[in-house]
This record gives sequence, C-alpha cells and structure tokens, in this order.
Amino acid sequence: MNPVQGIEATLPRRLVVIFVMNARICFQSLFAFGLAAVCLAPALAAANTASMTSRPNIVWIFSDDHATQAIGAYEGRLQNLNPTPNIDRLAAEGMRFERSYVENSICSPSRATLLTGKLSHKHGVRRIEGAEFDWGQFLFPEALRQAGYRTALIGKIHLPGKPRGFDHWEVLEGQGTYRNPILWSEKGREKHHGYVTDIITDRSIDWLKSQKNRPFLLMIHHKAPHRLFIPAERHMSLYEDLEIPEPENLFDDYATRGAAARGQESSIAKDMGLCGDLKAIDADFTFEG
Repeated sequence: MNPVQGIEATLPRRLVVIFVMNARICFQSLFAFGLAAVCLAPALAAANTASMTSRPNIVWIFSDDHATQAIGAYEGRLQNLNPTPNIDRLAAEGMRFERSYVENSICSPSRATLLTGKLSHKHGVRRIEGAEFDWGQFLFPEALRQAGYRTALIGKIHLPGKPRGFDHWEVLEGQGTYRNPILWSEKGREKHHGYVTDIITDRSIDWLKSQKNRPFLLMIHHKAPHRLFIPAERHMSLYEDLEIPEPENLFDDYATRGAAARGQESSIAKDMGLCGDLKAIDADFTFEG
C-alpha cells in the first residue's frame, strides 16, 4: 500500500513517511517511535522563524499486529513472496529500525504510547479491556498543531473518548470491522461500504489532496492485519498456488521462553480457529467482521 502514490507532485514541501506497526509477537519498538515523535514536535514548534514551506509534511502509516516476518524489507522467510513492495520501498529509500524494544505492544496501550511518548503507567492505558485514556494530557499531534501544522487522524485508534489534537478525525468504533466499517467523526457515525483498508486509504488521500498552504501531519491507522484475518475479496486467492514456508519454530513448546511468550493467545494449535483464522475450511467471508 502506498497512500501517497500519484500525488507527490502536488505537495510543495518535503515529505516524511513513517511506517509503524505494533506486533504482539515480534515486539517492535512503539515506545521508541512515540518518544521520537514527542521529541520531534517541540523541535518543529521551535522553528517558528522558518517559513511554513520549509517544514516537512508528515504521513504516518500504522498497521495493527503486523509482524516483521511479513514485511519483505526485514528479509524474513516470506521475503521471496514479495508481500510488501511499497513498504520495502520506504525502507530502501529511508531508514529501517532493527534494534528496538517494546514498551507495550498491544492495541490500545501501544497507541497511547505513540501519541504521548509515555510509558503505560504514565499515560494510564495498561490493557485493552476497561481502558481509560485522558485526551487532555500531552499529545505530539497537538504540539504540531500549535506549531502551525494541520493534523488529521483517520482509521483505528481504539482509545475511549473524543480524539483531541486533530483538525480532522475519522475513527473506527473500537476494533472496527473489515467489511462495511462505521467511521465516527465530528459529524457523527457514518457507515461506509467496502473493505476497511481501502476506505481508510481513500479517506486519507481525499484529506491529503485538500492540503495546500500549511504543513501537515496525517496519521493513517489501519485495522489490518489484526486478527480475525479477513482479506479483501479480491485477495482471497492471492497465495492459493504458492507454498508458504513454515517457520523454524512452528513446533516450539515455549518451555524456555518468558512468561509473556508462553502466555500469548495466538497459537495455531491452541487458539486459532479453523474457519476465521486459518481459512482451513470453506466459509463465507463476506460477513462484516
């Protein structure tokens, strides 16, 4: 996916594209990204003497539960399947994080960390169920907004309450659905027909094209590839004739792993369903979910 493809020529400023994923298995560093964003915001805010056209536009793309093994640029076992050519291009032309550590990799806590640059016990979101989030605390998008940036959030945030720090926001309700999702905004709830990744991307491009005279931050937050794994209908048979290589640790019993790894609930043998997760039996995947 490349949500800015074809419109770069319309953007007069430098464009910074940041691709971030939270992965409860691979543990990419969300705290590092959040801390970097928090450090970036005051620096840009302090540049008030610079002209508005000298500040970079920022497109921030977030995917949910996206493992490094599924991204070609990380040269894992799926690299030869070429699953992520546009993400790989970002890595080839930019920077790839290789040594980083997780603060809290799951849904709501990871997003709270990214927005605030704080550890979970500081921003208040330690888990998914029953989480509360104080939108009044420091948020790096609000700092950029105060520095003259236009800010937008489109997609999944999975934090309770009304988003703050954004001139424009359209967010999924909770986890959201893959099919025909509902987006919540200042205008209320609106149901969109289609596949959630396409809708979030299209809405983001629409907003992006409307930005002319001020630098902007656009946060594109995808639901995919979060479990339950439901691809777009056009991709149902994408890998039908290909052999997916098995991971070396497929039959690992986790006896020597830490408590978090042993307690995870993403095991093929114990946790995943034959229908919704593994697609091992025939089913109708046109439902909303």
